[in-house]
Amino acid sequence: MMPIPKYTPPARRAYDIVIVGGAVVGSSTAYWLSQKLGDRASVLVVERDSSYEFSSTALSTSAIRQQYSNPINVRISQFGIQFINGFAERMAPFYPNEPAPDLGFREHGYLYCVSPEGVAAARERVELQRSLGAHTVFLEPGPLKDRFPWLNVEDLGGGAWGAREEGWFDSMGLLNGLRRAARASGIEYIDNAVVGMDMEGSRVTAVRLSTGEVVDCGIVVNAAGPRAQQVAAMAGLSIPVAPFKRYSFVFASETPIPGRMPNVIDLSGTFVRPEGELFLTGNTPLDDGPADYDDFSARHEEFEDRIWPALWHRIPAFDALRVRQSWTGHYEYNMLDHNGIVGFHPEVSNFMFANGFSGHGLQQSPAVGRGVAELIVDGSFQTLDLTPFRYERIPANEPFMEEAVI
Repeated sequence: MMPIPKYTPPARRAYDIVIVGGAVVGSSTAYWLSQKLGDRASVLVVERDSSYEFSSTALSTSAIRQQYSNPINVRISQFGIQFINGFAERMAPFYPNEPAPDLGFREHGYLYCVSPEGVAAARERVELQRSLGAHTVFLEPGPLKDRFPWLNVEDLGGGAWGAREEGWFDSMGLLNGLRRAARASGIEYIDNAVVGMDMEGSRVTAVRLSTGEVVDCGIVVNAAGPRAQQVAAMAGLSIPVAPFKRYSFVFASETPIPGRMPNVIDLSGTFVRPEGELFLTGNTPLDDGPADYDDFSARHEEFEDRIWPALWHRIPAFDALRVRQSWTGHYEYNMLDHNGIVGFHPEVSNFMFANGFSGHGLQQSPAVGRGVAELIVDGSFQTLDLTPFRYERIPANEPFMEEAVI
């Protein structure tokens, strides 16, 4: 059961921009708007729970990779890595009396296990990634075993390994820094919930808050994460985005894994990576959903039934494990094509989507927030062209597929 939040009212009755959702995508958007607009526009961020206890940002596994199947996702991650590495310097002006947050990027890399029948497609992805400047390499089973002797390669056709500029980092450090910078630059945050929208013709004229206020707005940004469809419906719109449960477990192993272990993605979809002397693992079973918006109940048998068998098969040293901690988060799944939806609605012309990132929202938030701010302020993308993520592909049923989804 989610706690009942203590809501706060807005300071004004009208804002140029209202952002629905103050987690990492909403806060990245707010940050970039503040840098582009200064005090030339009023911006309100409405967040249901500023503790972020149940936000996808807080409950994510906080990883970033360049191993994608289409160029724009690779480039988005490359900017994300650049942003993470330069975060402390970027945030320094907003931390005048204390050190700016270091996101603790652990550059251990990613290792995608590849089935024999998936080798050709994996090699094509690696070639694409390398053409864009990524450091991914494809290892056949022999060299893969030589590099990672603890890995069972008997049923593999090889592995795609990104040794550099992939890894994991501090998700809440990123969110808290962006939020602090946005607020210090004049963006208003409130603890509240948008429960409805007023329409006039083909525009949203106001948002209605759970505390009763009606707030006039010029532009609405939907950055509501797993609640994206709920917010879209308030404007009479629909997107194929729903919450699916993501189960995460921290465990101890009686047998240590030698060397620098990457984030291993098994054929089953289960991942595992080191966390100090412990290990983090998890999965997102798509046959277990969609979930209710407020349902974060655990399924403890997921570890015994699916995750541990997959781990033990892939890494035989994981024969004696003990779970130390577990949690359940929500995965904002775009059921059309596993990619984000970014851009204005063509008819409800002041309604902006920033949704459906299918587990990639945290790592893509620096580029997505910047892109949303560019569309609002400049009228078009100025840096990375995020046009493939436009809303128009949804009603046209024209998927822009991303194959590398976990």
